[in-house]
Amino acid sequence: MSSLFHHRWLPLLLLAPMLAVVTLFFYIPVFQAFYWSFFLERPFGGGSMFVGWSNFARVLSDSHFWTSIWRTVLFMVIGPTIAVSVSLVLAIAAERHVRIAHPARNVLIWPKAVAGASIGVIFLFIFNPFVGLLAPLNALAPGFWNPGIDGTDAFVMLIGAHVWGGIPFNFMILLAGLQSIPKAQYQAAAMDGAGPWRRIFDIQIPLISPQLFLAMVLEYTESITSAFSLIDSMTQGGPGGATSLLVYKIYVDGFQGYDLSGAATQTAILMVLVLIFVLAQFVLFERGVKYER
Repeated sequence: MSSLFHHRWLPLLLLAPMLAVVTLFFYIPVFQAFYWSFFLERPFGGGSMFVGWSNFARVLSDSHFWTSIWRTVLFMVIGPTIAVSVSLVLAIAAERHVRIAHPARNVLIWPKAVAGASIGVIFLFIFNPFVGLLAPLNALAPGFWNPGIDGTDAFVMLIGAHVWGGIPFNFMILLAGLQSIPKAQYQAAAMDGAGPWRRIFDIQIPLISPQLFLAMVLEYTESITSAFSLIDSMTQGGPGGATSLLVYKIYVDGFQGYDLSGAATQTAILMVLVLIFVLAQFVLFERGVKYER
């Protein structure tokens, strides 16, 4: 540290803007949510009343809360898993120097510059049952695809939008990991007679396990926040609450229903749920990560 910075406070000064942003937009709201979860807050100010664990008892006894929890867990498992799997296939294809590999790398990164709400609007048009890509199927079998009234179709559309938006970042991480593999590994495998599929499963995937694990953790965590903009721009939680994940239910209860205490309580529960999910990933999957080559 002393060889890089001549002043001991310079590193902290460089980090100060980022620390200020994280504190202002993450730590303070999280602390406020946990604080409000133990109080009955009036929606337009005027004081609050300490109620202890009553808010948690009220929320945990609500059937709509548990339904949104189930949908949230389902979304967290299906969406990120598909996003990382597709990114891995695309990264391996780009690394193998297939045709149009170089322009494809640039094209696959473009969605990262698109806001989540814009992705939602785009996919709402793409999956439109009358003019979208699946419209010909509706012409052959009327009612086959209609996310406006079918909850399963709406959930699939939501996952598709999330996967498309999550590919660029995962693709960049996995492609960087593949490019860092020493060429001697491939040459030794080729001399031993290993085919392309054998090299993928015995060399590439094991050697990029740190990048693969990082992509999984970040994608599963990101799925919670990215889902809100997609839901708000595509389905508004419908039809019939089929796409009302917990993060969107918190918004509806807090900003439309003015139940600040209930929304804060659900936020605290969501934070604990995400933390448990991440810890479970470290416990179950990190043991298979190989950091040394």
